[in-house]
Amino acid sequence: MTDACTVGFIGFGNMGQAIARGLVEAGTLDGSQIVACAAHWDKLVESTGAIGATALRDAKEVVDAADIVVVAIKPHQIETVIKPVVADLAGADKFVVSIAAGWTLDRFDTMMGEMSELIHLQCTIPNTPMAVGKGVLVTETDNTLTDAQRAEFERIFGSIALVERVDGAHMDIAMCIAGCAPAFTDMYLEALGDAGVKYGLQRATAYRLAAKMIEGVGALYLATGTHPGAMKDAVCSPGGTTIRGVASLEESAFRGSVIRAVDAIQRG
Repeated sequence: MTDACTVGFIGFGNMGQAIARGLVEAGTLDGSQIVACAAHWDKLVESTGAIGATALRDAKEVVDAADIVVVAIKPHQIETVIKPVVADLAGADKFVVSIAAGWTLDRFDTMMGEMSELIHLQCTIPNTPMAVGKGVLVTETDNTLTDAQRAEFERIFGSIALVERVDGAHMDIAMCIAGCAPAFTDMYLEALGDAGVKYGLQRATAYRLAAKMIEGVGALYLATGTHPGAMKDAVCSPGGTTIRGVASLEESAFRGSVIRAVDAIQRG
């Protein structure tokens, strides 16, 4: 597979568009190397046109045109949409990347039956920051890609995301941390913005400060591997201002609230 490969999206909603936009913005793919189909034609034409991609009418057209097929429809739609094109997905000349929550390799194998032995498949869960090259792609350890396909997968998707491999049993919790927690972080970002406004900052300024701080803390951890508790301690001088804020968050069960939010998602 070469740099000129075509990536096709079956489904082109918010997440599919985020990935496609990220790949184009990163220079990994040209828009002309992307094709997509979706239920609503007018919206599809508009969204593909925005990045120079091509709108196609249905899943079979996408499978026929693409070297890499991204299954980006809602999980409950997969059997209806993918089963009719299973035979078209078989072969050494293409591979499939699923971004559907709850769909592991074992579940696809069951759905595809005997054809699963002929299909090269990698199951993943992405998050929306892939649109700006700062994403996470939770990636199931088990897959049926060849070595060359695995290298191509890492090259393409690793250009806009941390590719983190976990076993199938932990895909759901990894998805929660990487895929759901951005919403928690958005709430934190908004709350810091509100606090800034309360004390006279312009809202846009407060949001920029908070957003860059969040980005920087994550980058510092990834660069150093320093325990988050130690990073927190390094900012807290004895008797200083920061430790007073940390103590207030502890009184409000800040960490416990985050864990309970994750528990709520895991309980379904």
